[in-house]
Amino acid sequence: MSLFPAHPESGTAILPSEGRLPPFEGATGWLNSEPLTPEGLRGGVVAVQFWTYTCVNWLRTLPYVREWVRKYHDHGLSVIGVHTPEFGFERDVENVKAAARDMRVDYPIALDSNYAVWRAFDNHYWPALYIADEQGVIRYHHFGEGEYAMSEMVIQQLLGEAGKEGFDPALVSVEPEGTEVEADWTNVRTPETYLAYGRSHGFASVEGEHYNEPHDYPEPSSSPLSLNEWAPSGLWTLAEHAAVLGEAPGRIAIRFHARDVNLVMGPAERGLSVRFRVLIDGEVPGAAHGIDVDEQGKGTVSEQRLYQLVRQPKPIADRLFEIEFLDSGAEAYCFTFG
Repeated sequence: MSLFPAHPESGTAILPSEGRLPPFEGATGWLNSEPLTPEGLRGGVVAVQFWTYTCVNWLRTLPYVREWVRKYHDHGLSVIGVHTPEFGFERDVENVKAAARDMRVDYPIALDSNYAVWRAFDNHYWPALYIADEQGVIRYHHFGEGEYAMSEMVIQQLLGEAGKEGFDPALVSVEPEGTEVEADWTNVRTPETYLAYGRSHGFASVEGEHYNEPHDYPEPSSSPLSLNEWAPSGLWTLAEHAAVLGEAPGRIAIRFHARDVNLVMGPAERGLSVRFRVLIDGEVPGAAHGIDVDEQGKGTVSEQRLYQLVRQPKPIADRLFEIEFLDSGAEAYCFTFG
């Protein structure tokens, strides 16, 4: 069902004007394209999506965006990904290039490391989608995941308004894999959980938080974790940007309720590799392992990105997740769930 009233003559939805497409002049660089401007894009439909490469919510939209590019590019659609970083390492252009290559993001990318484009759009979300017509007027937006059919129907309608025809009106279908698979929303009861000082919630260490200084946290076994609580053990520094392991081994535990457990993490230095192992309720994950670990729960952190550590079969229940780093030099940023 359309969210917009239908035009009395054509029957198509009336898409309101939401202002002009802002310029991209604040971008710090471009990938896959020369710098683009709203004026240069006139005559076609423009879809602008704000993203950052560790955002699991954006990752789950990516299969649809890729298919829209494949299907509608030759019919007048331009898709621009505005990469506005959440974490400091996402400002590194080489990291963004590698992520775009690995994730098959081959449409134009405006690098927005200083948040200038973000502010020009008055944007507040990852992901955020804005669709503009052939005159450069934004006619539709959507924040977050979902509404894929509605978004694609808007693309089709605006292409039609621009006289761009010849495409199959059937909506795209996708077969996502790995971190791109839609969350099992009925079972996600644990929220995104940051591990940096000042951003974390659910911190349950009996020692309390120690800001920006190494501290030897005890095992939390003497005080069992409740649902959505987490605690480190070992020598950790809870810094402004992440939980940083000072000396191996070190562990982070969280009690969660979800199908998937993801963790944004990486080595403290480029070129460093850090071995880790994952346990669920004290046991190796077996068939519940994510794509970045094996059945024994073993994996390696060698780059700063989102790692999928658990994808468990049903039934989904409250479980204790533990990750133990076997080498020093790991930084853990944020848990996400799906």
